[in-house]
Amino acid sequence: MAPSRSTRASCWRRSSVVAVDRDRLHRTLTPRSVAVVGAKGPDFGWLENNRDFVGPLYSVQLDPNEITEIEKRGFTNYLKLEEVPEDIDLVICAVPRPIVPFIVSDSIKKNVGGMAIFSAGFAETGEEEATELQDRIVQLANDAGMPIVGPNCMGVYNRRQGVKFSDGVDHGDGGTVSIMGQSGTHTIGATTMAQRVGIPVSRGISFGNAVVVNEADYIEYLRDDPDTQVIGVYLEGLKDGRRFFEALRSTTPKKPVVIWKGGQTAAGQRATRSHTASLATPMATWNALLAQTGAIPANSVDELVDVLQVLVHTTPPRGRRLALMAMTGGQSVAISDAVGRQGLEVPELADKTYETIGEFFNVIGGSFRNPFDMANTIGMAGDSANLARIMNAVSEDPNIDAMVFEVAAGFFSRMWRDEPERLDEMLDTLDGFRERTGLPIVTVMHAGAIDDEVIPIRDQVVARGFAVFPSFDRAALALSRVINYYEWVDEAG
Repeated sequence: MAPSRSTRASCWRRSSVVAVDRDRLHRTLTPRSVAVVGAKGPDFGWLENNRDFVGPLYSVQLDPNEITEIEKRGFTNYLKLEEVPEDIDLVICAVPRPIVPFIVSDSIKKNVGGMAIFSAGFAETGEEEATELQDRIVQLANDAGMPIVGPNCMGVYNRRQGVKFSDGVDHGDGGTVSIMGQSGTHTIGATTMAQRVGIPVSRGISFGNAVVVNEADYIEYLRDDPDTQVIGVYLEGLKDGRRFFEALRSTTPKKPVVIWKGGQTAAGQRATRSHTASLATPMATWNALLAQTGAIPANSVDELVDVLQVLVHTTPPRGRRLALMAMTGGQSVAISDAVGRQGLEVPELADKTYETIGEFFNVIGGSFRNPFDMANTIGMAGDSANLARIMNAVSEDPNIDAMVFEVAAGFFSRMWRDEPERLDEMLDTLDGFRERTGLPIVTVMHAGAIDDEVIPIRDQVVARGFAVFPSFDRAALALSRVINYYEWVDEAG
């Protein structure tokens, strides 16, 4: 479990013999009080983003021109951090680079839990003066045992507490997924994309240069966090490769970790140096690390969120054998090729299944040999009774481990708009299959069909808790990555 505030402070030992105080890191990532230092107009984003914070939120600002607007917006402002009358768990620092060491010193004197430093322009610039400034910050924090998220980052998101690194993320109870990354854009982007497809993100950590608390510390924290069951990661480099390896190896048997590695090419590696001052990790080394630890690879934010969908919205697959449910003959070919390219199997069904379905299936313009071409038999998704008969027969087939189902919204959107009960009946049938069998089921709605008429249909499918993909290829890749992970877990014992 993640540590409580009453827990005696404990430390994770780092290879550089610098310790991260576990209790203070918990205060930083799950704060009960927040101070924003340096909020500025015109939008005062760091204050406004955190307006829904469940605890006291303070502003620290010296500029009288800014103070007037801050107080007009209803925020309490102090001239100095030390003037804030109560303990502060998290300081969000958004001041010019030269001022940051002074805010770090003030935070140490105030005995805050920790800091998230939005300010940038440190070692990532390659400038000697900027690197020395970063070193000074690190020395101050390490000497005091104070965690720092960043610098050069968007900081902390905690859904339950209402701490937000962007106005586009949710606030409320629940959440089982945590997303951490060295890029604010990618961390926020993955979080908002995940939430749009029904993934309950509980935490986000954008950690930029990771000069005090690094990627291994965050993995260890999330490993023990009861609000985290699945972890998504964007990384550009490793501060402590050995500790990261050990942290992953102790986490993945319990919780899946999906990692998108930035800087996979020579050009990408040059970009990571100027973005977060990250040194390149050879891809051969990186791939070996993933294989040995069971972490799930991703090559883009789309792949990252796709894999998270399968992990969150389906049960663990028990094998690689798929039932493929398409609406037309051409799509049945396309879906078969997509899953085959990922090493997934499309088996013959049991004789009993063929006998049952053969009693009513219309083979003129259709097929039930797996993959299915069902449109004529189910009346272009209008005959829920025949769809239920097909699904019932497949649900009892011993040769099937999972299902991919095409929601052909491009064909049926107008019918579902005019007769919404037909869409409800189809989703009820899919729900029944899922509940009766416990088998994973993912759905596909092609991107070309996602227009103004189709988006509400996709949202209804998402609301039912189904993984939804814009193509067969993306569905097949995500499903195969998850199957590979659970096979690794079984083999690892």
